[in-house]
Amino acid sequence: MFRLKKTKRNKRVKKRPPREGPGLWGRISARVRGEAPSVVAQLTGKRSTAAAAATAPAPGAPRGVDLFLLGGALSLLGLGLVMVYSSSAVFAATRYNDQLFFIKRDLVYVSAGLIALYVGWRLDVVYYKRYAIPLLLGTLLALAMLHVPGLGTRVDGAVRWFRIAGVSIQPSEPAKLTLIIFLAAILARKRETVRLFSVGFLPPLLIAGFLSGLVLIQPDLGTAAVLGGVTLVMLFVAGTKLSYLLITTLACAPIAYNAIVGTPWRLRRLLAFLDPIGHRHDAGYQIYESFLSLGSGGLMGQGLGAGKQKLLYLPAAHTDFILAQVGEELGFIGLIAVVLIYGLIMVRGIRAALGARDLFSTYLAFGITTVVTLQALLHMCVVLGLVPTKGITLPLMSFGGSALISTCFCMGVMLNVSARNPVPVPPKLKQKTGQSSNRKARERVVVVQRSTNAGAG
Repeated sequence: MFRLKKTKRNKRVKKRPPREGPGLWGRISARVRGEAPSVVAQLTGKRSTAAAAATAPAPGAPRGVDLFLLGGALSLLGLGLVMVYSSSAVFAATRYNDQLFFIKRDLVYVSAGLIALYVGWRLDVVYYKRYAIPLLLGTLLALAMLHVPGLGTRVDGAVRWFRIAGVSIQPSEPAKLTLIIFLAAILARKRETVRLFSVGFLPPLLIAGFLSGLVLIQPDLGTAAVLGGVTLVMLFVAGTKLSYLLITTLACAPIAYNAIVGTPWRLRRLLAFLDPIGHRHDAGYQIYESFLSLGSGGLMGQGLGAGKQKLLYLPAAHTDFILAQVGEELGFIGLIAVVLIYGLIMVRGIRAALGARDLFSTYLAFGITTVVTLQALLHMCVVLGLVPTKGITLPLMSFGGSALISTCFCMGVMLNVSARNPVPVPPKLKQKTGQSSNRKARERVVVVQRSTNAGAG
């Protein structure tokens, strides 16, 4: 008798079932295209028929103030006041014989910024869409008038300000919001043709390029880069083909190269970025002193007011390098806290965009979130030596008038978008004759109402 050897059967590998519902970017894209009515519909992949009916939006229904977003903005404003005074007192006493020179002005700017935040929160975003074209034309005119002799004020070789009654106004700061409003309006109107190059992609790109060009010739390469970045992000969110964006980026590369290499002082900054230690006595002086500030702070910092680099060592300590002062006096803990607050603002801004009541508000919130986050990221990269030195202020923290008030107004607009999110409407279930006392049907309605209230919160 021959014995048959038993062969091991191949074990069947259990395959995981496919994930129900779209992915994160799919849910974002669905919201942008108008296919997903609310945040609840995007964050939950499984929905019953009754729950789907419960998410029908009610336009204009208030949702309440986003306390996390508001708290993040107010925290940065308060911390900014403290750090502006701490980093500018010695410089103000030396230059103006008044150590309160900058903090007194910053208090005025913050007060005006809080008023602007309230106005932006209370004003309905429908007005921005209605007056998008006049706002854009007014901004273009203001940027062009800077170069009219006798109107613009030249400071350190740059013409960026109007000086009216002793107050400096920088048109490039409100130009960021104006460009976002225009792009949000035109992309929402051309939602069906945004993937077409000549109809949906080229017109907004040309307008944004012309506006960025007016800022670039001031010269202000940092603000022009922010305007270009927010334009590409908004076009990407609107559904523009990725190939168009890549071609645009490659086409702008020679312009950026010429703007950097073709300008002697920008070329020196680039060389100092590549070798900050070797240029620490000339073009790399600022970044070298920034490294000393960050390194001397350690984990817990030297304490508020105990920093040494503000003693006329680190230039622009209260504006372009205020984060270095945070690192020196509050340490690594303070730096992480600031980064987390900006991360909170970014997350709540995306949440406001995904739950906006219409497509225009969605693009508007995405654009504002991108501007605040991108500018904060550029400032951090400059302080850490990750990009060449550039005059980029830290939103809501650095000393400044036009920038601070404009950013506060943008935060108010984002609060308005978040507060006007659609509230799901409870479904009206038709009851058949003779089933009015059905206990299960009543319980089903109660469950839907509970999930609706949870989604509205």
